[in-house]
Amino acid sequence: MKKSSIPSEPSLFDEDYEALRFEGLLAGVDEAGRGPLAGPVCAAAVILDPKRPIEGLADSKKLSAKKREALAPLIRERALAWAIAWAEPEEIDRVNILRATMNAMRRAVEGLQVAPDCVWVDGNRLPDLPYPAEAIVKGDAKVPAISAASILAKTARDAKMREYAEQYPEYGFERHAGYGTKEHVAALEKFGPTPIHRKTFEPVKSLLRAREEGKARESGDE
Repeated sequence: MKKSSIPSEPSLFDEDYEALRFEGLLAGVDEAGRGPLAGPVCAAAVILDPKRPIEGLADSKKLSAKKREALAPLIRERALAWAIAWAEPEEIDRVNILRATMNAMRRAVEGLQVAPDCVWVDGNRLPDLPYPAEAIVKGDAKVPAISAASILAKTARDAKMREYAEQYPEYGFERHAGYGTKEHVAALEKFGPTPIHRKTFEPVKSLLRAREEGKARESGDE
């Protein structure tokens, strides 16, 4: 089985992605949540149905939350196939964020109920895949299938972080989704990291080290 890899030669595709057409089943892949201090990375893969177009697809970051939430069920309803996969904080800390993201993307593609002829992934790196694949920088703004994947990944992760907000109400996860906002960092400093925080990310890593050093000093004083 041939593995995909980062192209070492110029891309096969035209820079004019708007005019690009792929004859076959194309799976678009994107992720959400590489940067936050807490929570999982979510990846999605989508094969759109050309007979059931969806208006308004775009990079999820350029869409309002209301628009994303309206498009997500349409994508799930009209796509030929879609799948969502995760890499949890434990995996992120164990293998690093890049590898964990690639793992989640691979799982999303493997979860498709329809086998694609080709996979296009947002960004400049590719997971190992059993299909021909291409990494497309800013693909979420250029390729509808990748846009759809970005919307599914973002809305699924936001929903997961709202669930965590109920479990850890002091942190405001429903507002910042785990990103390192002033509110989040202040909560971290006051309450300390939770089990869903990424222990290898700063300032979580330093806060955990300081707490361990504090416990060691207290133990030594006894």
